[in-house]
Amino acid sequence: MSVYRSVVWFTKGLREDTKSGYESASKDFVPYDLEVQVPGIVFLVTGGNSGIGKATALEITKRDGTVHLVCRDQARAEDARGEIIRESGNQNIFLHIVDLSDPKKIWKFVENFKQEHKLHVLINNAGCMVNKRELTEDGLEKNATNTLGVYILTTGPIPVLEKEHDPRVITVSSGGMLVQKLNTNDLQCERTAFDGTTVYAQNKRQQVVLTERWAQGHPAIHFSSMHPGWADTSGVRHAMLGFHARFRDRLRSEAQGADRVLWLALSSAAAAQPSSRFFQDRKPVSTHLPLTRTSSSPAEEETLIEILEQLAQTFK
Repeated sequence: MSVYRSVVWFTKGLREDTKSGYESASKDFVPYDLEVQVPGIVFLVTGGNSGIGKATALEITKRDGTVHLVCRDQARAEDARGEIIRESGNQNIFLHIVDLSDPKKIWKFVENFKQEHKLHVLINNAGCMVNKRELTEDGLEKNATNTLGVYILTTGPIPVLEKEHDPRVITVSSGGMLVQKLNTNDLQCERTAFDGTTVYAQNKRQQVVLTERWAQGHPAIHFSSMHPGWADTSGVRHAMLGFHARFRDRLRSEAQGADRVLWLALSSAAAAQPSSRFFQDRKPVSTHLPLTRTSSSPAEEETLIEILEQLAQTFK
C-alpha cells in the first residue's frame, strides 16, 4: 500500500480527521481545559513563524505566557513576532534564528539557551518534507534532520526542564507514521529508492519512538506526541500536492490544528494522562493500526537511540 493511499485510508478511517472531524470531536472537548493563564511559564516553540507553530505561539501569548520562537528565516520570524504581539498585546516573545537542519547550530543554541533561560514546555513543531534526496553541508539527508534535530533539541535542555514544576515536551508527529515500522538500517536513505513522503512518515515514527523512550528515562517530564489533523498549512500545500488538491476544502485551519498542541501544553487534563502517549483530538490513541505489524522491538529502539546519540555527539 502506498503512503499516499495509506494516508487517505487513515484519514477516512479515523473519523475523517479533517475540518468536519474536528467539528465532530470538539463537541466532546471540555471547554475550560484551555481557560488558563500562564504568566511566568516559558515555552519554546520551533517552526513558529507560520502554520501550526505560529497559531500555537499566538494562543500561548494570549494567555500571558513567555514564548521563545525558534525559526530559520529572520524576516519571516520578525513578521510573525510583530503579528503575534499586535494580536496578543504580549511583548514576551523572543526570536532565535536557528537552522534545525544544522546540528552544530542546534547544539550552540541549546547550550546558550540553558545558560540564559529557564524552560517549562518544549514544543517540537518544526519539520520538513523534501521530495528528492538532498544533503546538508554536513552530508546529512535533509529529511533525516527531522529526527536528529529533534533529538538534540530535546535531550539538550532536559536538565533545565527537570528543574521546573510540571515540565512538558510535545512533539508534533503525523498520522502518516502509522503506516511505518521503525527502520534503523537506512537513516540516511542511501540504500532504497527515495520517496519523500515515505521518508517523512518514517521520521515521524522515529519521533514517536523517541517520545516513548524519553518518557521511560525521564519520569519527571511529561512527554507526548500527537497528530494535529490534516491542516491547511504551507507544509501540506507545498510538499503534499496531490493530497492537498484532493482534500483542500476539508482540511482543518491552522488554529484547529494547533488545538491539541495547546491542550497538551497547557491543560491539567493532559498532564493527568500517562507520559509517552500519542494523541488525536485531545485523546490518547494507539500508535499502531490493526494488522500493520509496525511494532518495534526494544533492541531496534535502542539502536535508534545509539545511532542518534553517536551522530549528535559528532557535531557537538
